[in-house]
Amino acid sequence: MNSDQFKGKWVQFKGEVKKQWGKFTDDDLTQIEGDYDKFVGRIQERYGDKKEEVMRWADDWHSRQGQPQPGTPHREAQPPR
Repeated sequence: MNSDQFKGKWVQFKGEVKKQWGKFTDDDLTQIEGDYDKFVGRIQERYGDKKEEVMRWADDWHSRQGQPQPGTPHREAQPPR
């Protein structure tokens, strides 16, 4: 995920980050405010030993955006009548 993609998805992402990685505080999220480099820095501070795991989770989260979630019915296009 690049910096522009990160900033564009920040509102959705920050809620998921807080649910998944509880060491992020509201203050952390306010300070990060869509800045990918600040996010990486906070990961290092809070989860230094799990930095790679958090980064992989963030990339996976981003790649799932825009795709149907498991359990969501998939609507196939109906042929024209």
